[in-house]
Amino acid sequence: QVQLVESGGGLVQPGGSLRVSCTASGFTLDSYAIAWFRQALGKEREGVSYICTTGDITYYTESVKGRFTISRDNAKNTVYLQMNNLKPEDTAVYYCARDPSGNGYYDRPDEYDYWGQGTQVTVSS
Repeated sequence: QVQLVESGGGLVQPGGSLRVSCTASGFTLDSYAIAWFRQALGKEREGVSYICTTGDITYYTESVKGRFTISRDNAKNTVYLQMNNLKPEDTAVYYCARDPSGNGYYDRPDEYDYWGQGTQVTVSS
């Protein structure tokens, strides 16, 4: 069955870096765009970044531009989110999700059909 599994979260100090991964199974990853969302405690789920099937087109929410980089390795069925210069406000559960339509609506969770279970990222000193 279709599965997305996130990994790589953890506790990091402000200014530090983490790379979270999203490994897909049960479908051909290179046929789908993938997005990363995050949800902080008490807040709505927020679109963070998006990558098209080939990796040529990417989107980032304004607050992470210049700090986060999304990439994919279709041969490894994995999408990555490299997060640098992390800030306390980046603390959240990070989820990856599959875009069935390829429309690129990275800020619309309802557009996505499969989600991972999430990985916690905590930025604190």
